[in-house]
Amino acid sequence: MKQAMVLAAGEGQRLRPFTVNRSKVMLSIAGKPILQYVVEALAQNGIRDIVLLVGYHKEQIFDYMGSGEQLGVAITYVTQEKQLGTAHALAQARDVIKGEFLVLPGDNLIERATITRFAAVRPEALLVKRVDNPARYGVVTIDRGKVRGIVEKPEEAKSNIVSTGIYAFTTRIFDFIESELGIPDVLNRLVDRGGDITVEETDGTWWDVIYPWDILNLNDSILHGIRASLGGTIEGGVSLKGQVSVGKGTVIRANSYIAGPVVIGDGCDIGPNVCLLPATSIGNNVVISPFTEIKNSVIGDDVNIGPGSMMQDSVIDRGCVIQGHFMVSSGQEEIGVDHEHHLVNVGAMLGEGCRLGNNVVAHPGVIVGNYSQVQPLKLIRGRLPDRSLIV
Repeated sequence: MKQAMVLAAGEGQRLRPFTVNRSKVMLSIAGKPILQYVVEALAQNGIRDIVLLVGYHKEQIFDYMGSGEQLGVAITYVTQEKQLGTAHALAQARDVIKGEFLVLPGDNLIERATITRFAAVRPEALLVKRVDNPARYGVVTIDRGKVRGIVEKPEEAKSNIVSTGIYAFTTRIFDFIESELGIPDVLNRLVDRGGDITVEETDGTWWDVIYPWDILNLNDSILHGIRASLGGTIEGGVSLKGQVSVGKGTVIRANSYIAGPVVIGDGCDIGPNVCLLPATSIGNNVVISPFTEIKNSVIGDDVNIGPGSMMQDSVIDRGCVIQGHFMVSSGQEEIGVDHEHHLVNVGAMLGEGCRLGNNVVAHPGVIVGNYSQVQPLKLIRGRLPDRSLIV
């Protein structure tokens, strides 16, 4: 298997506000876009001929990934002008696909070893996994190691075996693409016409990003694979425990405490007397003022967090400016997304470029739209649209 097609055209509406200004595959986790992790895993398996199917905010992908040379791969771009579904996306690449190839979502995290095993399976094949919440995926019916059918997001799942959206195909698959918009429909047609699709099951890491809080799960998984690296300045009295990565030009000021896994980007100013606890990612050029504590959170580039703030289970997008004593309550909360309701344990989700005054308190599960402004001494809760003004 020498070629792979990575689906990177989707918008990710359920991930808003984080995907208003970028494709979901370009969400940055631990210093890199999700898409880069996918491409690197393929390159590590010797799969270097990469077809990127792009669409929504495609220019950002072009600018970041380029020709792929810096990652040791050769990238061919194919554009899906209208995001009509995964089968439609697959059809757009017919002219650049040669022989056998893998298909992977660009917004999923999968282990290198899993790709190694799956790439050895004879096409056509589907990678599946057992999950606790099958109703949010395509549930796969299996008989003697072969696919017998796929039902997308069933009201009642008859099993907990779901499709990961990772496939091994030959060019034969194009013969079964007709009016269908999704690859599962194409596979059902292939099976109905007597074709075989082999099932390969994985028990390895596989995280997909569908909802804002999924960013935290993906971040935690990535951070458990980091290695300690100190590229900045560590002042006296700083305590570092576990795997902590500090970027170039970053200063960790006196008496700060960092318990890994934690990643801190380049050019940051942390502390003094800051506490960063496990499963926290800090972007580039971030300022975290004294007596602030952050746990299990993702902080984007160019964020400024004032003194005496406390947050956990939160995602703060790039360019946010937060004044002192920002308090995030974390707990179980029912959150509505596109007429769906999910009971999740989460803190605050702040979109890009938000401005918060002093002594703001965030209720569990609050989602604040991009470029919103919150005046001091306010309690924020629920879902706030982009450019909200809370006075």
